[in-house]
Amino acid sequence: METRPLDITSQVNSLVPQVSNSLSLSNSPTATFHSPTSSYGYGGQRLTRTSTGAFTKQLKPFATEDIKILLLENVNQTGRDNLTQQGYQVDFYKSSLPEDELIAKIRDVHVIGIRSKTKLTARVLREAKNLIVIGCFCIGTNQVDLQYAAQHGIAVFNSPFSNSRSVAELIIGEIISLARQLGDRSNEMHNGTWSKISNSCWEIRGKTLGIIGYGHIGSQLSVLAEAMGMSVIYHDTVNLMALGSARQIPTLAGLLREADFVTCHVPELPETKKMIGAEQFEQMKKGSYLINASRGSVVDIPALIDASRSGKLAGAALDVYPSEPAGNGDYFQNDLNIWAEDLRSLKNIILTPHIGGSTEEAQSAIGVEVSEALIRYVNQGTTLGAVNMPEVNLRSLTMDEPNHMR
Repeated sequence: METRPLDITSQVNSLVPQVSNSLSLSNSPTATFHSPTSSYGYGGQRLTRTSTGAFTKQLKPFATEDIKILLLENVNQTGRDNLTQQGYQVDFYKSSLPEDELIAKIRDVHVIGIRSKTKLTARVLREAKNLIVIGCFCIGTNQVDLQYAAQHGIAVFNSPFSNSRSVAELIIGEIISLARQLGDRSNEMHNGTWSKISNSCWEIRGKTLGIIGYGHIGSQLSVLAEAMGMSVIYHDTVNLMALGSARQIPTLAGLLREADFVTCHVPELPETKKMIGAEQFEQMKKGSYLINASRGSVVDIPALIDASRSGKLAGAALDVYPSEPAGNGDYFQNDLNIWAEDLRSLKNIILTPHIGGSTEEAQSAIGVEVSEALIRYVNQGTTLGAVNMPEVNLRSLTMDEPNHMR
């Protein structure tokens, strides 16, 4: 028996205008999409993440105020304002939370914003049944289990370049401070000791800076260092265009042998763990300097202590450490890192508490950058800038396109 085909064209054409009108679409092709007000809500239903399958739910508009956001670690006011202005429910805390308390808080939220101290492990994320997106208001994302997040449809965004200038300026300041032994002279004066010396104090003009990792920070540092009269060389795993008169060195060993100052700007990866150890210190010039403001796992600290005591290193500056406290206080002791007291006892060693990006300008820019990425994802599904998902950018529809669907 022959079955006549069903004519669904008229049904689709009648449905599309209804969908377009229900989404309150803008007349501007470039306008940012905002979700509808509560009159278009679910009628009390909870907004949850659904897995894809053969029978997916029809896309529906959501009530903006139903989106629950948890912000930890004193996320900058600019980010909080952006999210609040969208009408979302924003719960804000100045510090990180213990894991059990974090699990209790994260169960009902759709969005979480963190910095570097909060650890979003698989155990934590497993309890976040409604979570759709994570915002890391910093550069690093090693505090998040990215694989678990990706496997469960949770996008992760970060701020890859907003604090680059702040970190680069800190490195310049540390280069000068190490070359002139400013840290030791300042400590002596605070203790009442006048010690005016010039032995082993240098100008940085004419010295060679070796940059390991020529990304956002490394390349900007390159420009600043050349402006100070330094020669710049860099090593990276890929070929990158040099800025100014900088030169790329094909091997790490080659850079270490040539540089007077070595600074690390690499991500935390298996191949970067302890990439600067005893062997690398031996390859460096006698009387050279090491700076690390990237990740605490990059430098073998006991090997650095040995190199400093032997005179191989004339000084070092560290802003990151393998284990870091969850909050401010007298925590930089041997029970945190077994070598902490040995490190603190060394001469011409600058130790800072992970403040590379801690400036008003950087934190304000990070707040804007990450919050806007979160808003685009929640409102439009845009994944541009996500670190664990393919990048997709869907433009907003307009009232002039009644027969189009996204």
